[in-house]
Amino acid sequence: MTRRRLRPDEIELWQQVADTAERLTPKRATKGPEPHPPHPKPKPQRTIQPHKDFTLGAKAQRHAAGHDLLPPVQDRIAAAPLRMDKKAFARLKRGKMRPEGKLDLHGMTMAQAHPALTRFILTAHADGKRLVLVVTGKGKNRDDGGPIPVRHGVLRHNVPQWLAMAPLSSVVLQISEAHLKHGGGGAYYVYLQRR
Repeated sequence: MTRRRLRPDEIELWQQVADTAERLTPKRATKGPEPHPPHPKPKPQRTIQPHKDFTLGAKAQRHAAGHDLLPPVQDRIAAAPLRMDKKAFARLKRGKMRPEGKLDLHGMTMAQAHPALTRFILTAHADGKRLVLVVTGKGKNRDDGGPIPVRHGVLRHNVPQWLAMAPLSSVVLQISEAHLKHGGGGAYYVYLQRR
């Protein structure tokens, strides 16, 4: 915004106000009216285009107050989109479908578990199996109270990620936490695509 020059009537009104005011520091000598400083060159005005979805008077959308931490593995799996039949998924969640194969990863390190999982899933798919059970266990609490928290159950958190990556992502249709009779939170149902 550019500054405008004062009109003569405005200067006269200001002089009347200045004459009636008392100085805070009376020792200083007063000088005559100060000349106007030179005006800076006006900057080119930018035109701001309103956002397409913005309407005047609308409230801003509130973002959920949260943090940047990764949500628990159960929430991530539950939030995944449903890619299989709804009725079959409901039967799966109730524990009514029987797994055709089972892989137990108890006692394995991540370096041992990842190739074992890859081999098991690809072999099961090649054999024409549709539903397999991968048992990871719930994991041990190994948090030593350090500054960086350690997740509870390393395999339990990594198996869904491994299943979502190549080469397994091309054969896996759906991942779900197992029913209590098949291991509950320590196991996963892996529903495979048709051959």
